[in-house]
Amino acid sequence: MDQQPHFYKRTYELGSGVNLTLGSRTLIMGILNATPDSFSDGGRYTNVDAAVAHAKAMVQDGADILDIGGESTRPGFEPVELEEEIRRIVPVIQAVREALPHIPLSIDTYKAETARAALEAGAHIINDIWGLKGDPNMAAVAAEYGCPVIINHNRHARDYNDLVPDVLADLQSSVSIAHNAGIADELIWLDPGIGFAKTHEDNLELLGRLSELHALGYPVLLGTSRKRFIKQTLNLPVEELAEGTAATVVLGIAHGCQIMRVHDVRQIKRAALMADAILYRS
Repeated sequence: MDQQPHFYKRTYELGSGVNLTLGSRTLIMGILNATPDSFSDGGRYTNVDAAVAHAKAMVQDGADILDIGGESTRPGFEPVELEEEIRRIVPVIQAVREALPHIPLSIDTYKAETARAALEAGAHIINDIWGLKGDPNMAAVAAEYGCPVIINHNRHARDYNDLVPDVLADLQSSVSIAHNAGIADELIWLDPGIGFAKTHEDNLELLGRLSELHALGYPVLLGTSRKRFIKQTLNLPVEELAEGTAATVVLGIAHGCQIMRVHDVRQIKRAALMADAILYRS
């Protein structure tokens, strides 16, 4: 590239000696699903000991953040009752926090009370697939705890007039919800919601125009790992999508994305390090 992307530089003090710095390199968020039905690793880490072992392995492989979820969001997923979601995630968060006390943990949920329970158990970040629109109390919980919040783009149906402008407008409306609740601007991260209410072609178009999302002025998290559009493009089984994911990650870094949510931490970390060597030059 002739021109390097702008990377936002911020340090987050998340409490109890847990810090997170944006702006010196790409951050890798490892996915830890405490669910029986996630699309690529459902049922593997519902046991607390297995979850902790996987968390340790991801950190060893280069994860900077761990994203813990108790409800699958794969296409056609069945919603999980609040009590069951909390039952799944709280013991995992507590155990991972004890085993890895300096690693930031995010909670992948759109339910405000699950987020509250997770933050009380030791999580530091909220990752909301409905961008503060799924539960009217979510923004208030995030503001109360003063934690970073990841605003993911989503819709109940694919009813766009113009894909990218509509995605940007939806995200800006979520940002307004955050502001109205008292969430500080520097605590907001955006996620284009690849795979959520989007077709194969929509996903490809949005990936090619990530710089327009970056231009809204917030750090951007990209979550493409093992998603269906990569599987369809490469015609490969889900366990063989690391290279395709890596291609989207490098493209995202080139467009200014700073956090990558992934399953295959070791491979993606290497791809990000190579991209960072080129793009994070001062």
